[in-house]
Amino acid sequence: MLTVSIVIPAWNEEERIADCLQNATSQTVMPYEVIVVDNRSTDNTVMVVKQFIHEHPEAHVRLLHQNREQGLIPTRNWGLNHATGDVLGRVDADCMLKPDWVEVVSGIFTEDDDAMGATGPVVYYDMPGRRIGLKGDNRIRRNIYKADGGHYLLFGSNMALRATAWKAIAKEVCRDESDVMHEDVDVSLHLLGKGFETVYSPRMIVGMSARRIDTSLSSFRQYMKRFRNTFDAHPQHWRTEKPEHTLFALYPILRTFYPAYQKYLGLRDINPAERVWVREQMDMMQRDEDDAIAAATYGESFDEGVHTTPASHRDEERQELSVGR
Repeated sequence: MLTVSIVIPAWNEEERIADCLQNATSQTVMPYEVIVVDNRSTDNTVMVVKQFIHEHPEAHVRLLHQNREQGLIPTRNWGLNHATGDVLGRVDADCMLKPDWVEVVSGIFTEDDDAMGATGPVVYYDMPGRRIGLKGDNRIRRNIYKADGGHYLLFGSNMALRATAWKAIAKEVCRDESDVMHEDVDVSLHLLGKGFETVYSPRMIVGMSARRIDTSLSSFRQYMKRFRNTFDAHPQHWRTEKPEHTLFALYPILRTFYPAYQKYLGLRDINPAERVWVREQMDMMQRDEDDAIAAATYGESFDEGVHTTPASHRDEERQELSVGR
């Protein structure tokens, strides 16, 4: 299996960065490294990350600083350029990786030698109807988030690149000093310009905040124009579907629900980021416990000189252990 680095650009993310790191390091397959790149934060982001590293020395979390210039793109680039895994994951600081995210991402690139970039759907953990929302997001990204006749566009909150692919485009990606483009779409188009394949996996799931919807109509309209601006900067690329039209149509209802649901969460003292994958995390802990019990059981048998049980029988007995607990 290929190793996976996770790069997290951060600017004033004290509220969510600890939850983000907890999810990134609570995986069925551990990441090779998790790199937080702070970009001149003025809140307690750096302190929170340092505290997490101190409390979890086994987690392979690194804190880097990109203080040369303010902005997501130079901060993202700094992290990707310093990552050393075979595959470079890139998520936002308010993202909560599903517990099998690293395993899924590693599998995608291990099993498909042609895959150079990968992406998947997101679930908005601070909105109601998460299951329905995930299905809807999957439908949108799978069917219309494409360019050049069907090639998938990567989504910055849930994307991964093969390290060799990043090296091939690192010096070519747009700087966007005017800050009018979607940096993830720009990366996608640079990959496609090299003839690289991008893939979509519905199993590559990330939880993220819907906080970006909590803005004025004019501000959201300007944000949606970034799609067109990015494609204007890449005239050799084209698209038949425009996801911004769908997102703009959804804006009124999402903008209505978001602040109301935040009040509900506040009154109930609920941290949605902490709870988004709690069931999957409990399942993972149960499997780890069952594995430990099985290892101890067969270890004792081996010490007593008893032959090890065949793998198929071990699986059956492990299932019995699980059912009986």
